[in-house]
Amino acid sequence: MKIARHSKILELINQYDIETQEDLAARLQAAGFQVTQATVSRDIRELKLMKIAKPGGGSRYKVMTSRESSDSEKYIRVLRDAFLSMDIAQNILVIKTTSGMANAAAAALDHIEFQEIVGSLAGDDTIACFCKSASETMSLMSKIRKLIHVYE
Repeated sequence: MKIARHSKILELINQYDIETQEDLAARLQAAGFQVTQATVSRDIRELKLMKIAKPGGGSRYKVMTSRESSDSEKYIRVLRDAFLSMDIAQNILVIKTTSGMANAAAAALDHIEFQEIVGSLAGDDTIACFCKSASETMSLMSKIRKLIHVYE
């Protein structure tokens, strides 16, 4: 059953722009699979699915090749290792890093391609991430918190 479910998940994410676990669960249930959110979450982890930004906004799940997955994990590790704190100043997310690590962490953020980030500037120990709105800044902060804690 698990192999069939995983196969269906891969088929669904290649066919549709699936943005959330709930959307994936609903599509699986429509295909005849009885799944819970916990099962879908576990499947996403096991299949090493990553969320990527869509060109027009939003995000979707994608199967990462082993090279892409390895690179993504490295960038996430750099961000997590450099990170000290975050604070919001309207539409700017200010990230404090360990001394000398802001440029590496900013490069990691660029690679991860958060759709909320319009641009960023890095100094020695501080990154300013510019977003279009305060709500996008809050969303970015939440995503970064989840990202740096999920991979601990």
